[in-house]
Amino acid sequence: MDGTAAVGEEFRTGKGRVRGRRAADGVVSVLGVPYAAPPFGADRFRPPRPARSWSGTRDCTAFGPIAPQSARLPGAPVWRPGDEDVLTLNVWVPPGAGAGPLPVLVWVHGGAYTFGSPAQPDYDGAALAPAGVVVVSVGYRIGFEGFGHVPGFPDNRGLLDLVAALRWVREEIAAFGGDPGRVTVAGQSSGAGAAVCLMTMEEARGLFHRVVAHSAPGAWFAPEVASAVSAAVAAEAGVAATGEGLRSAAPELLVAASDRVAAACREGAPVTPVQAYNPVVFQPVVDGTVLPVAPPVAVAAGAAREVDLLVCHALEECRFLHRVGAIRDVDSEEELDAFARAYPLPAALPRGYRELMPRASARDRYLALFGDALFGAYGTRLAEAHARAGGRALLSRFARTRPAPGGRVWPWHTADVPFALGTLDAEGADFLIGGAPDADDRALSARMVRAWAAFAATGDPGWPALGADTTPVHHWAVPGDHVAYDEADAGRRALWKEVTFGPTRLPGARAEAPAGDDAEEDRNPSVQGEGS
Repeated sequence: MDGTAAVGEEFRTGKGRVRGRRAADGVVSVLGVPYAAPPFGADRFRPPRPARSWSGTRDCTAFGPIAPQSARLPGAPVWRPGDEDVLTLNVWVPPGAGAGPLPVLVWVHGGAYTFGSPAQPDYDGAALAPAGVVVVSVGYRIGFEGFGHVPGFPDNRGLLDLVAALRWVREEIAAFGGDPGRVTVAGQSSGAGAAVCLMTMEEARGLFHRVVAHSAPGAWFAPEVASAVSAAVAAEAGVAATGEGLRSAAPELLVAASDRVAAACREGAPVTPVQAYNPVVFQPVVDGTVLPVAPPVAVAAGAAREVDLLVCHALEECRFLHRVGAIRDVDSEEELDAFARAYPLPAALPRGYRELMPRASARDRYLALFGDALFGAYGTRLAEAHARAGGRALLSRFARTRPAPGGRVWPWHTADVPFALGTLDAEGADFLIGGAPDADDRALSARMVRAWAAFAATGDPGWPALGADTTPVHHWAVPGDHVAYDEADAGRRALWKEVTFGPTRLPGARAEAPAGDDAEEDRNPSVQGEGS
């Protein structure tokens, strides 16, 4: 490592020198650094290729272009046709980084594998870096460009982009004061889902050492679903569902076509039944190559036992998705039962939630059941499977709430991100956290930032890891946190005991059973979910 470079604004990488910007607190941000070539033209739908070198010093004081999408998010840039240099990353270097190699945290943004970018204000790494961590955030292909099925080209191109970014970290992060031997991949929602996929991918083996998964969805597509979604998008775009046909469609055409397919799912023409309730049209594909089996199957078999895993989910995940119109409304017992059949969930689950929540409305039980199916129960089971397979696993839940006019602020999906990254004052964060932060909120954020930094540094965030027969859970709350044991919630755990989590399939499609013990996915009722 060049020690003088690590404390200045200029850094030497293998492709050329880069110049960042130093803030008043001493944190240096280096933005828009290419880690791979633009994935368009002849390289479209292909695995990422190396970035080109440059001469002189590259100015890296602004975020790079974001991936093709139609979303317009608070404070974030928008994608414009012609923006192609989307495979860039950003680095925040803390003060004093030249004194010795620091742990590295690589942030993967969420957004239903369809929207979002590392340039969102609530993803700024400048608040986390002073805790003693070199922070990296990554732009990668999303939507059809990253996860659409294209005959003759690899699936899961967005995951391959993340592998390329992690290779860049391994080769270059020492120049920024980071330790390539202590790399943590962290993400929320689909970003967390991608991080869990990376744990099980051979291409990513050895590139990172820990994972923080906030609200990871238990959601992947079987190949036939990915193919059916692609055919629907191609039809909307007016092109053939072939490699040649899809490559002939401009990115903006496929973005618009994908949006129309999602709208059709909402309006009663879903590709799979569950998409009528959660119209997510792109997911990682269990293709047998990049992603050989569903991640929980691989984790249970010990494929990632060398990676420390910290799982966090919010107690009321789906209240956010309902509030922003991302999931279908359910108001009656009949609609709740129809949702369970569409997912599909064992009939015992909606009955069990009626017993667990006897005074709750059908909508409240639907949101609780959907949240557990997609995030809560899945995340808990994933952590427990990792621990049983010999890995180190820790579990936490975001429980922070406070009074609000007409009710209370919910601990819902995405609310934990500004707390964990220290971005409570970022544009748009007030909606996520239910208003302006108060002193208790700032204290909670400080605790989460310290815990995440400690986990990145040592693997110990400050509470016990899961044992062979115990599941301690750290609850993030105000005014103070507490640890409880999940075994105390015996009723809810019993409802999920025989449920496994597998890829979404077309109605009537039969899973091919993996060999050996991995066949558990096909012996028990399987949750097939969409994610965000």
